[in-house]
Amino acid sequence: MKAEAYLFTGVAGFFLVVDAIYAWWSREPAGIAALTVSFLMASLVAFFFARTHQRVGDRPEDRKDSRIAERAGPLDFFSPQSPYPLLTAVGAGLAAIGVVHGLWLFLIGAGVLVAGASGMVFQYVNRF
Repeated sequence: MKAEAYLFTGVAGFFLVVDAIYAWWSREPAGIAALTVSFLMASLVAFFFARTHQRVGDRPEDRKDSRIAERAGPLDFFSPQSPYPLLTAVGAGLAAIGVVHGLWLFLIGAGVLVAGASGMVFQYVNRF
């Protein structure tokens, strides 16, 4: 996580410099606000990665002397034939289109999205 923390620290620094230059140059509030929020979000992600690195320590990817076998093995369980990811995607699409076309379509999309997301969460509740 150390490399990711350095990467997002650099991104946050970039947004801070650009935000200061933009605020001095244009004095336009929407762009200043957008760049400030971008700086804060990148700083938050950098802080998360740095804190996780302090808590967990080096991963095999962070060490020069690591071997590929240190990360080998199963990663996680992935559902092979679940219909819920497709249902979630359809719900998100309907909700996004509903923002443009009307509240009724957004509410239908939100309902389908909630059904798909809760289906993914609770699909294997009794599996273990």
